[in-house]
Amino acid sequence: MILKNLRETELLGEKIADRLKKGTVIALIGELGTGKTAMTKAIAKGLGITENVNSPTFTLVQEYYSGKLPFFHFDVYRVDAIDELDVIDFNEYFYSDGICVVEWADLIEEELPDEAIRVFIEYAKEEDSRIIKIEDPAAILGDMKI
Repeated sequence: MILKNLRETELLGEKIADRLKKGTVIALIGELGTGKTAMTKAIAKGLGITENVNSPTFTLVQEYYSGKLPFFHFDVYRVDAIDELDVIDFNEYFYSDGICVVEWADLIEEELPDEAIRVFIEYAKEEDSRIIKIEDPAAILGDMKI
C-alpha cells in the first residue's frame, strides 16, 4: 500500500494497534528516515500509551505500561553483535504478554520469533509518500482500509 503522508502512516499504525494481541512482535524494516519511528509512535498511540515515545537508540529498549497492553520499543540500529541483546534478555520481551515493535529488525532477523509480523517501509516516488509492505497483511490488517 502507498501512504501519501505522515497522517496516513499515523492512521495505519493506530488501526494496526486495534488488532494486536498480547505477545505480538512487529518487525519494522526500512532505510533511515522512512518512518519506522513514526509507525512505532502511531502503534503506541493506538494502544493508549500516554508517554512520549522516542527511539531508544542508546538503550536498545524502552518500556511503556500506560496503555491497554505493555509496549516494548526496540531500536537495534547500533547492535554490532547479537550477544548485545542478551544483556537485556530480549526473549523475555518477545515472549511476554506485551507488544514488541523492533526498528531495524532486519539486523537481528535470526533472533526474531518466526511469527513476528514483518513490515517493510520504503520511500515512494512522491515526497513524503511511503510504500508499506506487510509480510502477512491478514494477520494485522484483515480487510481494513485506511
